[in-house]
Amino acid sequence: MSSLHAAERQVVRGSTRARDVLPGLRLLLADEPLTPWLATEQQSGRVEGPPFWAHAWPGGLALARWVLDAPEFVRGKRVLDFASGCGVSAIAARQAGAAHVDATEVDRFACAAIEENAALNGVKLNVRGDDVIGVDDGWDVVLVGDVFYEDELSRRVASWLRRLSARGAVVRIGDPGRSFLPMQSLACEVTYPFSASPAWDSVVDRPARVWSVP
Repeated sequence: MSSLHAAERQVVRGSTRARDVLPGLRLLLADEPLTPWLATEQQSGRVEGPPFWAHAWPGGLALARWVLDAPEFVRGKRVLDFASGCGVSAIAARQAGAAHVDATEVDRFACAAIEENAALNGVKLNVRGDDVIGVDDGWDVVLVGDVFYEDELSRRVASWLRRLSARGAVVRIGDPGRSFLPMQSLACEVTYPFSASPAWDSVVDRPARVWSVP
């Protein structure tokens, strides 16, 4: 167990349960956000953000399914899973044969959840807690799921992804078509019948899509 996130990993284990989300891939998840949210605040003694890490979001599931269906895109490659959440896309990339996967999250409880889920699936990930927007560590493949919720953040992320794509990285976005997704500049690669739970999200009536950044 990572000593850095030992207490947080205990919170993750105590407020979730393991379930199958894709063939051969299990995650520690919660049915609703309140239980893990209260658990994080009890552990930290302060106000915490929503526990987005305790749900398998449709964009992340779509990316994971795409990676498992087309492992040639990641096999032997260096992969970034940005805003990894529960780690589903990162885990799928390792299962599909990626040589190295950076899973990034700025929420320490999310980092703990990724570590727990990686251990649950028997894969090794490099979990990073730094903000990598604007960073280029030479990744071959960049996966981005369910991040286009806010205008300013979406603009920053989209600009960064375009730069990564321009220098040759394969960039894929998993998203059901949220308000700030720049769909006009993307190409839809595939659609999957994944949707969010009403307990977690208001966007529950759209399929999840994998988009490429040209």
